[in-house]
Amino acid sequence: MNIKTITTEELTKTLAENQTVLIDVRPVDAYNGWRLKNEARGGHIKSARSLPSKWTNYIDWIEIVRSKGILENDNIVLYGYGEDEAKRVAKSFDLANYANIKIYNHFIDEWSANDDLPMEKLHNYSTLVYADWVKEIIDGGIPPGHDGGKTVICHSHYRNRDAYLSGHIPGAIDMDTLALESPETWNRRSSEELKKAFEEHGITADTTVVLYGKYMDPDNDDEFPGSAAGHIGAIRNAFIMLYAGIKNVKILNGGFQTWKDAGFEISTEDVKKQPVKDFGLSIPQNANLAVDIDEAKQMIKANDADIVCVRSWPEYIGEVSGYNYIEKKGRIPGTVFGNCGSDAYHMENYRNLDHTTREFHEIEAIWKEADIVPEKHLAFYCGTGWRGSEAFFNAWLMGWPRVSVFDGGWFEWSNDSENPYETGIPSSN
Repeated sequence: MNIKTITTEELTKTLAENQTVLIDVRPVDAYNGWRLKNEARGGHIKSARSLPSKWTNYIDWIEIVRSKGILENDNIVLYGYGEDEAKRVAKSFDLANYANIKIYNHFIDEWSANDDLPMEKLHNYSTLVYADWVKEIIDGGIPPGHDGGKTVICHSHYRNRDAYLSGHIPGAIDMDTLALESPETWNRRSSEELKKAFEEHGITADTTVVLYGKYMDPDNDDEFPGSAAGHIGAIRNAFIMLYAGIKNVKILNGGFQTWKDAGFEISTEDVKKQPVKDFGLSIPQNANLAVDIDEAKQMIKANDADIVCVRSWPEYIGEVSGYNYIEKKGRIPGTVFGNCGSDAYHMENYRNLDHTTREFHEIEAIWKEADIVPEKHLAFYCGTGWRGSEAFFNAWLMGWPRVSVFDGGWFEWSNDSENPYETGIPSSN
């Protein structure tokens, strides 16, 4: 296999002429903005797509490629931290009959080092941390972007301590989502309840909190399917922490799967929580991040706002309610469809195959097509808040200025018989 290389000058020219599909084969965390090899600038070359070399190990790798719209006749340029990394991906393309492949070998020494060459990064990339970042804390170090203060690592779950006890990141405590949301309404708990929960878990407003969960193949036929969807639960907890006012909330990108993939030690110790006396601030500090039902009704009528339905298509058109504890089927009239994936316990359309967050340019493009745009105030909702929180989190990561979660969602809306609802495929008019 003889693969051509391309110079910085040649790459600049071909990108300007829109003749190339540029692919970044580094880890998603480097693509998002982390300087994993101490490059001069973090992020990726402007217009590059993310296709980490790690993914070539997946049997359906080529389906990932095609789902990104990268086709056999495209002119493709690959770049990574080193030539071997790019060659590995080039070989996979060659085996899949992609003929027009070149490699760019000067990302660190020429492109990132030259401020005149365009790069991009995820606005709040530092909120998504990687396994080595967490490992450095466990080992007593201070990773990039950490203020050196107290850190609490939380293994999030919904009424499933076995998910924690069967294997977790060393030193992590468990946090049941029920600590922060009420099972009566599935909304965030009261300010007083949240304050108490944080203090019981050893968390103050100044604590750096690292959250993650464990994906365990949720099944709708189970009594509590959410118990197997721990990483959505972690992001739900993160939303409530941001709302409350915790200043340094982090998500381990990809959750427990990322830790396993890194080959790091897994613990089964039941780590004791270390309570603190006072959270340190009044709650909420960021009340604007949560929208309740009266405000949601006003947003539906407004021209500069949208309520975004982050549910599956069968839920949206009323074929299923999506939950074994919600009877009514349908959608809130006037809301915009922001398709989550297959059902209430999966977020395939917002995730990569390894559970890391999807390339943010792809999410932005999908939303733009649905007229979900940053110029509006957006409140994301689902059935009870988990999927809505994850969609919100993606918009927040991108730095969109007015994003919230409609906390009551379909559960609260459908429980009031006076609230209108719709079923069927919406009219295109």
